[in-house]
Parts: sequence; structure tokens; C-alpha cells
Amino acid sequence: MAYQLYRNTALRNSLQVILLQFDKARNSALAQTVRNRVNFRSFLNTYRFCDYLRTFVLNDVEFREVTELNKVDEIVACDDKNTGSNTTE
Repeated sequence: MAYQLYRNTALRNSLQVILLQFDKARNSALAQTVRNRVNFRSFLNTYRFCDYLRTFVLNDVEFREVTELNKVDEIVACDDKNTGSNTTE
């Protein structure tokens, strides 16, 4: 239950604002400078959805660019957008 205490702290709110600004700046920079396409293929091991937190566990991930292939054993990806709540953060 420590995560519930953390969710209501000023530190969490400040970090969330900073990371949101970072994500917006990174996405803007990538949209303007990157012109390559990357495809990926994997096997979905686990999908969880709890408290508006989506967690995907992918196995045997392959990232394929035009001339390059990279393989990763496992990726854990999370998306914690509060799509169902009325709070603004």
C-alpha cells in the first residue's frame, strides 16, 4: 500500500509535471527530426489493467528497421493515463 501514500504526495505531483513536460518536448523533437520507420513484433505474455494502469509484458520482441534487426527478450510497458477520472494533473 506504499504506492497509495506516494500517489498523494507533492513529490509525485512535481515529478509527474516534469515528466509530462519532458515527454511533450521529446515527442515534439522526434516528430520534427526522425523520418525512419521501425516495426516491431512480439508475443503478449501478460496484460493487466488496474486503477487505470495498463501493464503489458511482451516476450521475444523484435525491432526491425530497414537494414537492421534488434531482438529483446522481454519488455514491460506501462501507461497510467487517468482516462476514467475527472482529475486534472
